[in-house]
Amino acid sequence: LKLSLINQPPNCHHRFLHSQARNKLLGREPENMACRVATMVAVLLAAVAATCAQAQLHDKFYSESCPSVEDVVRKEMVRALSLAPSLAGPLLRMHFHDCFVRGCDGSVLLDSANKTAEKDAQPNQTLRGFGFVERVKAAVEKACPDTVSCADILALIARDAVWLSKGPYWTVPLGRRDGSVSISNETDALPPPTSNFTVLTQLFAAVNLDTKDLVVLSAGHTIGTSHCFSFSDRLYNFTGMENPSDIDPSLEPQYMMRLKSKCASLNDNTTLVEMDPGSFKTFDTDYFKLVSKRRGLFHSDGALLTDPFTRAYVQRHATGAYKDEFFADFAASMIKMGNANPLTGSQGEIRKKCSVVNH
Repeated sequence: LKLSLINQPPNCHHRFLHSQARNKLLGREPENMACRVATMVAVLLAAVAATCAQAQLHDKFYSESCPSVEDVVRKEMVRALSLAPSLAGPLLRMHFHDCFVRGCDGSVLLDSANKTAEKDAQPNQTLRGFGFVERVKAAVEKACPDTVSCADILALIARDAVWLSKGPYWTVPLGRRDGSVSISNETDALPPPTSNFTVLTQLFAAVNLDTKDLVVLSAGHTIGTSHCFSFSDRLYNFTGMENPSDIDPSLEPQYMMRLKSKCASLNDNTTLVEMDPGSFKTFDTDYFKLVSKRRGLFHSDGALLTDPFTRAYVQRHATGAYKDEFFADFAASMIKMGNANPLTGSQGEIRKKCSVVNH
């Protein structure tokens, strides 16, 4: 459903906007009614196209073509997490990183011979689980050849990663197709852990996620680990001075000292730290307790306390008294994120292997 202004007169949209502004100032009627109508029709069709793309995603999409797909994915997930429960966080993160760049099209999974794909970019170099995704894809292909996209498999994996970590369960709308383009420098669309609140809201808005989605989905940090270099600037180089006293004053002092004992310097590129200490394998509301005490690991976690709405949400769920409410919110936001610019219908393809395009 790709639409353009190809049927309009040259530069019609551009001339329409400027003539409207000029006519308003001069009190005149519009100069080019054809341009005005053409532009309005194009805008309307674009809105309809976006709605149709989302409408084509539904939980019964494979009910006839591959009714066993969720069982196949679940079986592989149970087996993997029973052996390596710490893999749940990385698999959830992979779905996030897929959807924020080019929409949920499986582009984060593609390899590149010259190392210019999304997975080669700095934000994705710490992603884990690509081999496992290929294993799940192979199992799905065996059950239903050439039917289920890698993008849909990744969405199901993310849901099961949360649910098998004692988090919420939700029905995943399906029907995404796989993209064929993956460009490393487009990962600028990913929210960095160093982001302030303004940057976070802008990057989330770019994929149609609002402030509530931001605070809710940030709680995905309740499972998994992080490398020291993702937050060590808060410990040693917060203002660029590069010394042990150059710390982030918003970080709770005792927690900061604990982190310094694990991450000895800015140059530590290997040490892993639990994002939710004590329950990093369990999806729960402890993340909010930590953030409310200024013990969020990333600057982006601490940024949630700088906005009235997100701070109130953090403080409400830090009590632990509204777990069901948070679980429902997280499920809703995950579904919303999964609807980010999907390829549907005849767009894209169904890859045979998730790391390479079919042609």
